[in-house]
Amino acid sequence: MKDRFGRNITYLRISVTDLCNLRCKYCMPESGVKSLCHSDILSIEEIVEIVKVASKNGIKKIRLTGGEPLVRRGFINLCKQISKIDEIEDIAITTNGVYLKDMADELFENKVRRINFSLDTLIKEKYNDITRRNDFDKTMESLFYVIKKGFKVKINVVLIGGFNDDEIQDFVNLANKYDLEVRFIELMQIGETANWSKDKFVSNKIVLEKVPELEFDGVSGVAKIYKIKGQKGRIGLISPISCSFCEDCNRIRLTSDGKLKPCLHSKDEINLKGLSGEELEEVFKRGIFEKPEKHHLEDGKSESARDMNKIGG
Repeated sequence: MKDRFGRNITYLRISVTDLCNLRCKYCMPESGVKSLCHSDILSIEEIVEIVKVASKNGIKKIRLTGGEPLVRRGFINLCKQISKIDEIEDIAITTNGVYLKDMADELFENKVRRINFSLDTLIKEKYNDITRRNDFDKTMESLFYVIKKGFKVKINVVLIGGFNDDEIQDFVNLANKYDLEVRFIELMQIGETANWSKDKFVSNKIVLEKVPELEFDGVSGVAKIYKIKGQKGRIGLISPISCSFCEDCNRIRLTSDGKLKPCLHSKDEINLKGLSGEELEEVFKRGIFEKPEKHHLEDGKSESARDMNKIGG
């Protein structure tokens, strides 16, 4: 289905929970955030019904996010139900990986083939600092397990000035060694942690400055892809601030409490929770049609008042 600006919307990102086992500084305050009441969260059945409606209206790809999706009770069953919907061609997850090794086999059995792995540093002490937790070893075990298992793995690195901009070459080396795609994502000011992020922004241009042998290799979704000649690894640059990709955006988002967000950075939300049948389909279609033309991140912080754990970034 096309929105009012002619963009073909084929991709739905679903936050299945607002809960997370980590406390990344750019995502949540150290004390965490007030969690939603259980009754306010979409049930597994409600999520599946929304995906069925979405699949009838042009959605081909589903990405399940959080919070941390693997802490959601019934997550494997959700993947199983979605995998039975014929129109859905691609089921992917975004995870911090702490619990992934224990669940990877069942995910693979239920047609999950693509994993985006959130990992902002390859140094244990820095990992403990940014996440405020001590799960580095479990995270790395999960990463290498899913690579060996045969999942298509991408590593998402939020680029943070003064924190991990000295590890860019290390991530490039990792991509080349294991035939991965590492994607550097510009830090965005959003939710309660916007002030923390304010003075730590670094443009993705620094990646090309630090690794000048990277050559442009095309566009994949929202990422510009670069490679080093003769190497297998791929480097993606996602630059919502310095180089917006709104004109080609093909995605919408569903929050864990049932709000359809046509744009990550817009305050506009459309409630789907409690709807069913024709009413659900009509409201869903309206959400796609009313997707805004662009965000306004270049003007400052995101308009969205939600923290990233409640949106699914």
